[in-house]
Amino acid sequence: MIWKRSAVLRFYSVCGLLLQAAASKNKVKGSQGQFPLTQNVTVVEGGTAILTCRVDQNDNTSLQWSNPAQQTLYFDDKKALRDNRIELVRASWHELSISVSDVSLSDEGQYTCSLFTMPVKTSKAYLTVLGVPEKPQISGFSSPVMEGDLMQLTCKTSGSKPAADIRWFKNDKEIKDVKYLKEEDANRKTFTVSSTLDFRVDRSDDGVAVICRVDHESLNATPQVAMQVLEIHYTPSVKIIPSTPFPQEGQPLILTCESKGKPLPEPVLWTKDGGELPDPDRMVVSGRELNILFLNKTDNGTYRCEATNTIGQSSAEYVLIVHDVPNTLLPTTIIPSLTTATVTTSVAITTSPTTSATTSSVRDPNALAGQNGPDHALIGGIVAVVVFVTLCSIFLLGRYLARHKGTYLTNEAKGAEDAPDADTAIINAEGSQVNAEEKKEYFI
Repeated sequence: MIWKRSAVLRFYSVCGLLLQAAASKNKVKGSQGQFPLTQNVTVVEGGTAILTCRVDQNDNTSLQWSNPAQQTLYFDDKKALRDNRIELVRASWHELSISVSDVSLSDEGQYTCSLFTMPVKTSKAYLTVLGVPEKPQISGFSSPVMEGDLMQLTCKTSGSKPAADIRWFKNDKEIKDVKYLKEEDANRKTFTVSSTLDFRVDRSDDGVAVICRVDHESLNATPQVAMQVLEIHYTPSVKIIPSTPFPQEGQPLILTCESKGKPLPEPVLWTKDGGELPDPDRMVVSGRELNILFLNKTDNGTYRCEATNTIGQSSAEYVLIVHDVPNTLLPTTIIPSLTTATVTTSVAITTSPTTSATTSSVRDPNALAGQNGPDHALIGGIVAVVVFVTLCSIFLLGRYLARHKGTYLTNEAKGAEDAPDADTAIINAEGSQVNAEEKKEYFI
């Protein structure tokens, strides 16, 4: 089979030379402007490469494609090499295009297009085959990791040509400080690339996705990635949250013990002043909450919440100070009233032997009606005005009575002025009634 293939190739070559010699006798001058044109081709391993050779001016001169081993692939529209991956795309006097499917790394090299003029003119096209990197793998992770430990992760990929680029991301933020290593594979055409990431973990890294991304021109802007979700174990963190910032006597209070840790902390422990809760009936523990049904001064003290997991223990304290309930003045209504001063005195009339009583009432017209409102200054002012008006009324009434004050004698007393004894005084008093009309006094 080998000698038959060689014979065929020699036959096509000889035919080409004969045709060229025959044409050159009459077209030497016209062939001087002919020249084949080609372009370099880049293809991903496993893809299809199209090799095209064009001639702008061609006087029916043959075109030929040959591989890096100088084996003829096509002579015009005639296939010379038995390779099912190689097919004719277009054949004319101005163009010869062929395709190579399922390209492998061994297909890479320099391909030649020949135009059989005198002399023969050639053009080179270099076929570059890109090696696709394998899916990356992350190694070095052991679960779980304790908070504060140093973690070392390695991302590795093989089969890339040229060497791939590896980048690290944590929570979508790129990490720049990494180590990079490139090694040539056994076939001496592709590369194995690895990158190492070192960092110290803390509790904020728990549940974080660390991503290794491989970028390569063969991936068509779709990088390959490997992801590792971190699991970090850490001691609990504890915080006490009161239901009210100003606890008052008689009110309820809820203290919530907020604890976070991995593994999840066990049920929390509540203590007061270093000992057990003093009043279990009023101080009820429900899960992570301490409910004090109603506060009093004896509840003052330091409350402590402890949370524990397999890594360690943590606690938080809350100092409770129960405040007095502030006195709130209720709205006061003052009932309107009038201030009245009443004075009773006895006035004797000279014409009558009996004693009569006259009652005089004086009403204060300046008494103010009360007003609603909790203003102490206003209430005090009203009271002061009322007291002042009352004192003024009493003072004026006293002066009035003092101006009309006198000495009045009964009829018996008047008769006794000149009588030697009581009987005579009575007789004299009766006789004096004749002139009683003249001695009457009236007060207005």
